Amino acid sequence: MNRRQLLHRGACLAGGWFARAAGTLAGPKKSASDRIRLPPMGVELSRLAVGTGTNGVGGSSNQTRKLGLRGLAELLRAAYDQGVTFWDAADQYGTHPHVKAALGRVAREKVTILSKTHAASEAEMRADLDRFRRELGTDYIDILLLHAMMVENWPERRKGAMAVLEEARQKGIVKTHGISCHSLEALKTAARTPWNQVTLVRINPAGINMDADPRTVLSVLRQMKAAGKGVIGMKILGQGELRSRADECLRFVLGQDAVDCFTIGCESRAQLEDLVKRIAAAGASG
Repeated sequence: MNRRQLLHRGACLAGGWFARAAGTLAGPKKSASDRIRLPPMGVELSRLAVGTGTNGVGGSSNQTRKLGLRGLAELLRAAYDQGVTFWDAADQYGTHPHVKAALGRVAREKVTILSKTHAASEAEMRADLDRFRRELGTDYIDILLLHAMMVENWPERRKGAMAVLEEARQKGIVKTHGISCHSLEALKTAARTPWNQVTLVRINPAGINMDADPRTVLSVLRQMKAAGKGVIGMKILGQGELRSRADECLRFVLGQDAVDCFTIGCESRAQLEDLVKRIAAAGASG
């Protein structure tokens, strides 16, 4: 077999795996506003979450820098008007006040709020729970995640914060808890840790800004789903590097039974409307 034949065979094998991994979209059409019950606690949310943390670090993000308080609040309300009622925030992004401003004209029970904390100890977590709720203007947080876990033994390092979050869930202050993941080792630990109910994980067809290649990540996500855990996808467009392949990326994530829903950051109403249309088109294909 010559080099050209070998390359052709490799391309065919890769294409075949992608087709199998993407699955089929036969049956009901999928859209950004689909109502999803996120396992294991059944938190209701839209299939798409509005991400507020593109390049989010140090208490700001592209959204806060470009749109400001009023602009981002208006973007969140525009998403709500299109049935996208899942809002993805974090202390690291500095977007709690923006969510609070958006809630000024939206009923709290009609939206699902996700936030993330860097707390490690019990004291830090209790302080964050109080502060987050003040900043968000709400008595409860739907989904609260330990932010950016990268080490295999994160449950040992964060056991204090984990205990407080479990207590908060039992009291109804938090509806469900888990981690956002930034390494394959941390992801594997999340799959086998009973405390971890929900994982925010990087997934796209090209393996860009992911914990491992798509095949490896999906194998772990299937273990999570078998254990009854919820999975939220992020970096669907590879942190912007795959925007030219947006339709392919959306078809890929919509075809994954191991991904319940996903978050994508928009920086304008035009981007939001385009994304909602693309998801509808991708969800109707196949």
